[in-house]
Amino acid sequence: MTGASSGIGEAFARRLAQCGADLLIAARPQDAEPLERLAAELAERHGIRCQAVAVDLALPAGPDELYAAAQQRGFTPDLLVNNAGTGTSGPFASSPLEAELLVVRLNVEAVVRLTRLFIEAMAARDRAAIVNVASTAAFQPQPYFAVYAASKAFMLRFGEALWAEQRRSGVQVLTVCAGAVAATGGGPRREGPVREFLKRRYLTVDDVVEGAFGGLERDEPVVVLRMPLLGRAYHARALLGGLLTRRARLRAAERLNRWYFERT
Repeated sequence: MTGASSGIGEAFARRLAQCGADLLIAARPQDAEPLERLAAELAERHGIRCQAVAVDLALPAGPDELYAAAQQRGFTPDLLVNNAGTGTSGPFASSPLEAELLVVRLNVEAVVRLTRLFIEAMAARDRAAIVNVASTAAFQPQPYFAVYAASKAFMLRFGEALWAEQRRSGVQVLTVCAGAVAATGGGPRREGPVREFLKRRYLTVDDVVEGAFGGLERDEPVVVLRMPLLGRAYHARALLGGLLTRRARLRAAERLNRWYFERT
C-alpha cells in the first residue's frame, strides 16, 4: 500500500506492480483523476489488482477512511508505505499557523494513525513491512524549516523505536532519510542560483525506491540517501559541528539556512 500523491509514491507503486503485488493507492481528492489513471494503467500492464482511494490524510478522519476502504476492498497490506507529506519554509513567526499545523497533521499524526490502524493485522501475518519516507532534515534542527525538520525527526525516532519493538513480530520497519529529490511533473519554473546548481545533483524518485528495497533486504532500521558528490560536505559539517557548542551550531545553522533560502 502506498500513497501516489507524489513522484516517490508513484515510483513505489510502479516498482511494486512490477513485482506482481496488488495495490491500494491513495492521494488527495484533487488528485483523484491522475490517481485513477495510474491505477488503471498498472492493473492493465501488470495483471494485478490496483485500486485508488481519494482521501485527505491531513484530515483527522483521513487515515480511518483509508483503513475502512482497505477493509471493504479486502486489502490487508504486506507493505505499508507512509509517503504522504508536506512542508513549509521561511520564518516560523510570520508563517500562517494553519500551514504549520498541516505539516504536523500530515507528517506526524497521519503516520501514527495509519501505522497503528494497520500494524496489528500485519503482525498477525508474520511477514510484513512498513516504510516511512522521512528526510535528512531529521538529523538536525533546521531554522526556517523548523516544523518540517521536526516532523521528520519525529518520524525517524518513531520508526527506529518500532523497528526494535517489532523485531519478533515479523514486521520490518524502515525509515528512509532522503536528501533533496528531483520533482516530477509540472512545468519549468525559475529557480534561484543555488537551487539551480544543487538540483542537478538531486536524488531521483527511483533512487529513493531502490534505497528502500535495499534497506528492507538488509533489515536496516534506517537508510540514509544523500545527494551524489556532496557526501564529503556532509561529513565535514558533522565533524565541524562536533567541535562547536550547541549555541554555536544553532547560530551557524541559522545563518546558513537564511543565506540558502534568500538565494532560492
